[in-house]
Amino acid sequence: MDTVKRTLQDTLQETSEIAQDALFSHAWSYPLLGLSYFVSHPALYKAVAPVLMKAVLTSVGITAALFFFTYLPQVAFCALFSGPFAFITAAVMVMSEAYVLVSVVSKAFFLGAAQDRIFDAVLLQQGNVALVERGRQVKSNSSGFKVLGRSLTKPLNRFSKDGIVRYIISLPLNSIPGIGTALFLLYNGIKSGPGFHARYFQLKGFDSATREAFVEKRRGAYTAFGAAALGLNLVPVVGLLFNITSTIGAAIWANKLERTQGAKTSDPIEVEME
Repeated sequence: MDTVKRTLQDTLQETSEIAQDALFSHAWSYPLLGLSYFVSHPALYKAVAPVLMKAVLTSVGITAALFFFTYLPQVAFCALFSGPFAFITAAVMVMSEAYVLVSVVSKAFFLGAAQDRIFDAVLLQQGNVALVERGRQVKSNSSGFKVLGRSLTKPLNRFSKDGIVRYIISLPLNSIPGIGTALFLLYNGIKSGPGFHARYFQLKGFDSATREAFVEKRRGAYTAFGAAALGLNLVPVVGLLFNITSTIGAAIWANKLERTQGAKTSDPIEVEME
């Protein structure tokens, strides 16, 4: 019991320290920038359309089933910790559980490849031609637009057993009104944030050691991004759409990192999706 208590205290202290760095990094704004970028760039709609209906149907089905079968039992559980706020905290817990199931199903069947394609498209629109060409065919059409072709790299494995376990064991934090949900988002953001740059790391050719060093240097920023993206993903039904717009935000951030590091880029260009 003492060991568990010490582990919990150390985890909360670590999360609190990272939270301060996360706040001032402003990386939490990129998922929101991704949403506005998507709305203002219709060329991306073609890439999103094939998965959007599947995403909505998957999210509606799983979320509705969980609310029907598990909501009231979880209200009873949350009442032990949050009293009159139990109906709210239980709803947050159900949405959190739905996110896990929806993510597993969607990434296994249709979302993973779409995320990579959209990430590459945004990088290309921002002028990162050389970087994108490391992992995807890029051609030019008769109008002079760049056309995104097939991927040249193996599909990414987006499943993280450690991340899923971390997520599940932290679900009870949502039973604590307000602060519990904030801690839940930050705690899981530490792990989920770097996952949004998995494609970026692949295009850069980072090995595991280089990736870990890169992430550690920006730990607060990745935590902020992961927490903000997770918060959006928990929204019922449209959570998977926000997952896509957060991917766009991650590409915008990657473009800024490239320019900060002095990488060779061009002016923004027009891109068509095959």
